[in-house]
Amino acid sequence: MKRIDVLMPKMGESITEGTILKWLKQPGDKVDKDETLVEISTDKVDTEVPSPVTGVLVEILVPENEVVEVDTKIARIETEDDMAGGRDVEENTASAPTDTADTLPVTAEPPASPDSATGETAVGISTSNAGRREKTRFYSPVVLRIANTEGISMEELASIEGSGINGRVTKKDVLLYLERRAAGEIVPVDASKPLGTTAQETVQADHVPRVTFSDGADIEVIEMDNVRRLIAEHMVRSVHTSPHAAIFSEVDMTLIERMRDRYGEDFKRREGFSLTYMPFVADAVVRAIKDFPLINSSVEGSKILVKRRINLGIATALSDGGLIVPVVKDADSLSLAGLARTIVDLSRRARNKQLKPEEIQGGTFTITNFGVFGNLFGFPIINQPEAAILGIGSVVKRPVVVDMNGSDGIAVRPMMYLSLSIDHRVIDGALGGMFLERVAKYLGEVPASLT
Repeated sequence: MKRIDVLMPKMGESITEGTILKWLKQPGDKVDKDETLVEISTDKVDTEVPSPVTGVLVEILVPENEVVEVDTKIARIETEDDMAGGRDVEENTASAPTDTADTLPVTAEPPASPDSATGETAVGISTSNAGRREKTRFYSPVVLRIANTEGISMEELASIEGSGINGRVTKKDVLLYLERRAAGEIVPVDASKPLGTTAQETVQADHVPRVTFSDGADIEVIEMDNVRRLIAEHMVRSVHTSPHAAIFSEVDMTLIERMRDRYGEDFKRREGFSLTYMPFVADAVVRAIKDFPLINSSVEGSKILVKRRINLGIATALSDGGLIVPVVKDADSLSLAGLARTIVDLSRRARNKQLKPEEIQGGTFTITNFGVFGNLFGFPIINQPEAAILGIGSVVKRPVVVDMNGSDGIAVRPMMYLSLSIDHRVIDGALGGMFLERVAKYLGEVPASLT
């Protein structure tokens, strides 16, 4: 027999920790390889994690609702050697004690590609500290949650020496600080300014007006669930990180509409799902990125990382609330039909919490479709660490001025608004405008073959 350590998987490029939501197996239960073992949550995804081997769960090392760092041992599974590695049982029994523990990650982490970006999973707070020059420090969501719960002020956070990479403050640093503060070993710098909500942390909390309600006011208090808290942190972090600018355009979808009318039924019979506008938009975006590669980039310090691979994130609303962004890898290698198949597959599995960790990693550009709810246009927030995000509105028939044999005329056309949010640190208005118009141009042309 052999014991296998199960590790907290890395669920994204910038993810450093996750929360154990629910153990679906208990000590003594038999588990099969790839059978769901535990549900976990990070600031990018809630997902079910499969067992890496077949065996018996003998120990749970991290209880539910606990936040742990990536690669932390969370459970142990006892398995026969031939189950774990396909080797002879007697050979392993002879060469190693029965209580020897191997370590297996729940899901293998793909090797980093040369163009992968490493965005900060943190909220930056501008602080000045005694004896230090003013600078921006970064705090992970779990550190901010502990600080908020324990009433640690901004000044206190800035005073904590970090033991993490580049001096980052870790969960252990904050807990040690709290122990020392409770023992009287540390006098708080200024505990009069609690962090409050994440949104308050990124601006001067002193200037945020607070609204109070008297007892009996007609209000309903709803506690944010884990997914909503993480989405809130991710959105605030993005706005804090990137100076957003928005560009809008519109496109005549007549040719695409005709193609859907002509081939839609055959396509659905062949593929098993309806032909939507999304694959046409994805194809146009891929072609436009090839024309303007800087759109497919991210910022790391003072460096601009231009990605050679085009990995399209497709924002997907979940039925129980929340948002997830599965990634179509190497979208430029897929045909129009291939894009349609991949997008539908990822979206379905996203709603059923069946995505693999690598399927939400490595995005270089994101598309969000608020038009599916009937909205015309919007101002989407950039999905960090990317540099731009495209929003597509609802296709609506309306009268427009068109060229009729050299003369202006009025015609009813299916029109769609496009909105592009850009990170103004790297993408200027001119580049963003040219890119968006190129996307509109490709959507207005005769679409490629559906095969």
